[in-house]
Amino acid sequence: MDSEELIRTIMAEVMKQLDADEVGIAKASPSTPAGSASTGGSGASARRATAANYPLAEKMPEAIKTSTGKSLNDISLDKVKSGDIGPDDLRISPETLELQAQVAESVGRSALARNMRRASELIAVPDEELLTIYNALRPYRSTRVELMEIAAGLEKNYGGTINASFIRQAAEVYERRGRLKRAE
Repeated sequence: MDSEELIRTIMAEVMKQLDADEVGIAKASPSTPAGSASTGGSGASARRATAANYPLAEKMPEAIKTSTGKSLNDISLDKVKSGDIGPDDLRISPETLELQAQVAESVGRSALARNMRRASELIAVPDEELLTIYNALRPYRSTRVELMEIAAGLEKNYGGTINASFIRQAAEVYERRGRLKRAE
């Protein structure tokens, strides 16, 4: 089995376990770090989105914000050309991904909703760190302890409970299948 096939097989097993265990889709609490998923409170997330609200940009434009807090009306080609809107202003916000997750749930697409929520947690994680985590999750790249430290860091630093659970489950699968790096 080549490494790509192995990764697909392991990911399928982890995803199957996530479905079976119905891993808690943790909602952010007031103590959750900024940038992590939130479903309660004020603003766009207080209103529940359904299929009737899709596409969100047309039916709920006031609820759509970028990661820097800009609304859809704040974004135009002229503002991009002038430099008033930069790359960070075009990144999706955790709240918008939560609305997308709600729409997916309303039509029975729970797996897509979970993916949206995982993504919403990762918005706060710097790109360099995401690449490090991605590489650490490849077979034979990390020990169980290293993966558990990554999971703990995601929870502590970014409120990433869903992704931390995913990494812990991946570590269990890797351990069962003999795919962990041997401790040095």
